[in-house]
Amino acid sequence: MLVSLQLGSLISPAYACGCGAMIPGRQTHVSVDRETSVVDWDGRTEQIVMRLTVRGNAPDAAWIMPVPHRASVELGDPALFSELETLTAPVRATRHYFWPRSGDWPFAGPGDGASSGAGPSAAGAPPVEVVGRERLGPFDVARLTATDPGALQNWLQQNGFELPGRLASALQPYVDRKWEYVAVRLAPRDEDALLRGRLDPLRLRFASDRLVYPMRLSKLASTPQSLGLYVLADHRMEPSSPIGGEAPRVTYAQRFAPPGSASSASPASATPTEAIGKLTGGEPVFITAIEQSFPRPELITGDHELRATAADTPYRTVTYRNELLTVAGIPAWALTVLGAALSAAAVVLLMARARRRRPVVPPPPVTVPPPLREIR
Repeated sequence: MLVSLQLGSLISPAYACGCGAMIPGRQTHVSVDRETSVVDWDGRTEQIVMRLTVRGNAPDAAWIMPVPHRASVELGDPALFSELETLTAPVRATRHYFWPRSGDWPFAGPGDGASSGAGPSAAGAPPVEVVGRERLGPFDVARLTATDPGALQNWLQQNGFELPGRLASALQPYVDRKWEYVAVRLAPRDEDALLRGRLDPLRLRFASDRLVYPMRLSKLASTPQSLGLYVLADHRMEPSSPIGGEAPRVTYAQRFAPPGSASSASPASATPTEAIGKLTGGEPVFITAIEQSFPRPELITGDHELRATAADTPYRTVTYRNELLTVAGIPAWALTVLGAALSAAAVVLLMARARRRRPVVPPPPVTVPPPLREIR
């Protein structure tokens, strides 16, 4: 399943997206048309793979992702998203209806269609420490620790990023919990190019004894947000609370075994799943697709913490295509009406014929009384 963020034009200096804080440069704007996130967790290690589709007039921009422990960052496999999208796509089914609707003969008009722990920190550590920096495709990635959000703001400004004071305040809970940060500059490969189109996916990997998806910074968004996650874990997962948004909705929940694994029912699959198997190390997982809307992002209260549901109940969204019931290409309702009319006509005809064949009973004989005699 996909995460869609309709953010419009994001004007400098900073705005939130589902993965963290989007920061374009001065006098520029950038919008995230779509963000897709995949979260994999085996009980000890968490991986977040995300891909952004952006547009705007910014030559560069950045986002910040808080993480509970030190993260490694590398480019992700673009095939992962297409595989999951195909695997979790709704099942299409046909649902027949009997009586004609708009668009069916003899009516005219349009048809009617229908369609579910804090990381360690050494005492006396510097306010901001760069623990790693690398260039990955179009990304300039800096992995940071910070004991002071103001110092983090200064570091970002000195490295060409704009970070407003209210975002520094939003980072304070992460600083208090001694989380670390992945700062990513989105820079086109060509110097004169603008940030447009689908970016290469990034994969973050870090230790975590609980499944968490950072959402706190999204409260800075100025427009409604929508979140969608593919969650890969040992069991079906659910958010522990709506964290200020509408109730999360599960659109897919099924156990998945990569082809060739001990739990796989067959050695091959009709749907390519090589990238999914590579992400999970070839181990069976339960895939849960979750969607959630945040009409008022300012009400977001924290990060999503996901937990196992009481039972691994499978679920698959079904989209229906309504279709008029026919028999040999003839609408069933027409055949029924015609049959009823013929049956009624046959009854009338039989009644008429029965009436004509009924014998006529002769009238009783007429007796003439004898003439009256005159009595003298």
